[in-house]
Amino acid sequence: MVQNGMPGGILPIFPGYFGAMATSRRPLSKAGGAAGALLGADPLAGAGRRPPRVSFEFFPPKTEEMEEKLWQTVKRVESLGPRFVSVTYGAGGSTRARTHATVLRIRSDTTLEPAAHLTCIGAPRDAIDAVARLYWDSGVRHVVALRGDPPAGEGRYTPHPDGYAYAADLVAGLKRIGPFEISVAAYPETHPEAKSPETDLDNLKRKIEAGADRAITQFFFEVDSYLRFVDRAHAKGIDVPIVPGILPVTNFAQVKKFAALCGAAIPDWMAPMFEGLDADPDTRRLVAASIAAEQCRRLQAYGIEDFHFYTLNRADLIVAICHMIGVRGPVPADAVKAPAG
Repeated sequence: MVQNGMPGGILPIFPGYFGAMATSRRPLSKAGGAAGALLGADPLAGAGRRPPRVSFEFFPPKTEEMEEKLWQTVKRVESLGPRFVSVTYGAGGSTRARTHATVLRIRSDTTLEPAAHLTCIGAPRDAIDAVARLYWDSGVRHVVALRGDPPAGEGRYTPHPDGYAYAADLVAGLKRIGPFEISVAAYPETHPEAKSPETDLDNLKRKIEAGADRAITQFFFEVDSYLRFVDRAHAKGIDVPIVPGILPVTNFAQVKKFAALCGAAIPDWMAPMFEGLDADPDTRRLVAASIAAEQCRRLQAYGIEDFHFYTLNRADLIVAICHMIGVRGPVPADAVKAPAG
């Protein structure tokens, strides 16, 4: 972990970083006092604190080499005991077959609980329902229900004439097929196609009222953005868990493009963190792990105990970040060394 530090503290990596990530609220511990231990000396928030619950997102592989890398990642994070792991669709449903194959292999070849992404894009209801029934019959009980994005170059989203128009419709359809556990998307900084933050929140509420069990947020970097969003959601009567989506940043230029597409803000403090590291991937990974772990710790200070990680199919960063926030798998027997002497 990158820190300019003495034992027991996370200090700013450059001037202004620590203050820039601070929130306007005062975090409280479970006993009602300030959560100073979490934000100061104790990186695991004190003795007796339970590890947070985590989930991971993968994307389906395009080549044999990428498939091998994915399964190495899957096996490495399996020991962390995530609540579930999800597998994405590409834009326009372009990875549909690979998504199905990956989900079913996770179900059959691992102890992990898979969550299959399903979208409304490019398919009639009957076809989507058939996939959902296949999942159910194969023991897959969790679906991430999304509207989905049209293929590049096709402009704004247009519903399939015989399909589910929007995610709320898809959620309702899935619930008619079986008692799936359903996660949906939420946007702390507002979906880029929404008319306003309020209409975006109304759309989230429709998805919850249709039967969704939780919302997983788009990635964000400012903790206050998430906290304000959760407050607004609760005021709207949305009472399901809203799980923060955490994206470790290893390629800053790429993340800027992602953020522009999905409406996520890049804070001013982030660019200097990656200056001069274009040819230094090892240091970039250390910085990425530090930023993501600190973001999680700050959220923990406000009582957040669930995190969904966008892994980009990389195990090293995720294992490191989880280790720093207290999520750890068993130590392999061959890694345990006898005490010296």
